[in-house]
Amino acid sequence: MAEIWVEKDAMERSPLRVDHFGRRYRRNRPWAVRDVSLAVPEGSITALVGPNGAGKSTVIRACLGFEQPDEGRIFVSGVDPRRHRAAAVNSIGYVPQAASLYRNLTIGDHLDFARAARPSFDRPYALARIRASGLSGERRIADLSGGEQAQVALALALGTRAPLLLLDEPLASLDPLARRDFLTTLVDDVRGRGATAVLTSHIVTDVEQACDRLVVLAAGRLVLDAAVAVAKKEYRTASANELDRQSAIGTFAGPAGESLALVRDRWVGRPASLEEIVLGHLAAGRPRTLTEAV
Repeated sequence: MAEIWVEKDAMERSPLRVDHFGRRYRRNRPWAVRDVSLAVPEGSITALVGPNGAGKSTVIRACLGFEQPDEGRIFVSGVDPRRHRAAAVNSIGYVPQAASLYRNLTIGDHLDFARAARPSFDRPYALARIRASGLSGERRIADLSGGEQAQVALALALGTRAPLLLLDEPLASLDPLARRDFLTTLVDDVRGRGATAVLTSHIVTDVEQACDRLVVLAAGRLVLDAAVAVAKKEYRTASANELDRQSAIGTFAGPAGESLALVRDRWVGRPASLEEIVLGHLAAGRPRTLTEAV
């Protein structure tokens, strides 16, 4: 069974706290997410990683009040979005997987709409981020590439100056260079003003350059919550054929098809990469089922 690490003292200073959150869409059906608890440390950039269908988007949508918990609670800056959605959302800058932009309007039009909808929206700051990406407010959305549209969506979120940024698979459709540009902009903003960000992805290499914390979901369950630096120090990879399988956290196929094992034994194997740490925990969580009844 995978080991779950949670820093208990982080609960007191967390802009986002999830307590035993569970969600399913029909009674007597499998749970989409169950018993997820985590506290995102202030000032961190957290990668919420897992395969498609692991429940990442369900957690993010619940933070925004789009999903209602069937179990547990969520607190955004100390506010329950189920009870006080407007107050919770005002603390969040959100970037969805598919940028919600109007093709026939300009970037400047979108900045104006954002300011009208949210009086605290910092239009000059958002426009500065747009220009730093090599764009101008006069450009039409229809004339932008996918990467450029992602930069616009990010600038709109950053312009809220919200203390918490939630980014739901924003890199999924971007090419490698566009992903790098997006993450560079995100890191500059978060580090520059001490904000907190949660970035979901199913590809570890996409988020490794930016994130200092790793949360892994597998089949709707939390299987790892750790600082990236700590995880890299604690975990090692070894040949599964040379180990007692019971001592392995999880076994998975290596790049050449070899059987590898993730372990926490400093005398075995070599330091694990972040991708191997995720794969080992996903493999450990694979047999788990969510079909049990309430």
